[in-house]
Amino acid sequence: MKKHALSLLIPVILTANVLASETNQPVVLPGYNPIQESYDALSQLAIKTSADPNTFAAIKSSEALTSAASWQSTASLGLTATEGNSDSAMATGKFQTHRRTLLDDWNIGADAAYGEADKIKNAETLHGYSQYNYLFNERWYGYVRADALHDDIADVTYRFTFSPGAGYFFIKTLSTSLAGETGPAVLYEKLDDEYHAYPVLRIAEIFQHKFDAHARVWQNVEFLPPVNSPGNFLVNAEIGVETPITKTFSLQAYVDDYYANVPAPGHVNNDVKLVSALAIKF
Repeated sequence: MKKHALSLLIPVILTANVLASETNQPVVLPGYNPIQESYDALSQLAIKTSADPNTFAAIKSSEALTSAASWQSTASLGLTATEGNSDSAMATGKFQTHRRTLLDDWNIGADAAYGEADKIKNAETLHGYSQYNYLFNERWYGYVRADALHDDIADVTYRFTFSPGAGYFFIKTLSTSLAGETGPAVLYEKLDDEYHAYPVLRIAEIFQHKFDAHARVWQNVEFLPPVNSPGNFLVNAEIGVETPITKTFSLQAYVDDYYANVPAPGHVNNDVKLVSALAIKF
């Protein structure tokens, strides 16, 4: 499968190089890290490399490594309210930012939700994460990730997870990416007024596909089984779609699913949140 994909990709790259030399237009790189959104800056920098700018080795040794990369951010806000036989309100917010160079990238995000139904609180979550990736070559990378979660309704006062590990791109094109990550992790939590700390294994999958470089769909799954008690595993998942309105604004709809196989006493396993939001990029 890999050889077949490469055989299809090579003539495309050669054609792009020929056209670029004839029209003096920039060559677009075949996906440095297609999980993120922009390749324009990387494409411009790649032209300044050696005769073969589409290889990771050529880029790695080029002057482009010293070029500064800027942060690209997205903030979204969602609000749902009902009145009548049932009075309810729920507000959600999400912030994501990333910074990429030719060798590494940072991904930082936070999201929150608060809701009430008939003046009774039915949602209160706060989640944040930070991940640093370092690329060893075009496919393999190492990462360090930290997560923090508070879920008052599920009786999770806090849950911290720290994980180093390795990742691999199974698919890596301008429009589609599929990556897998795995590594050891340490989990600290206060659940139902009890403190826990134990080692876990982190297994994650990250997918994204873009339509005509505008609309996109994404899907992420994270599986966290404790080493000493695999039955107490956690699953965090998200699937969503984004459609642009303008260059700055877009509409998002996504589902977050947090599953605890052994929840706090008196609570259910699954917490699902459906969000429709307006997003702004800056």
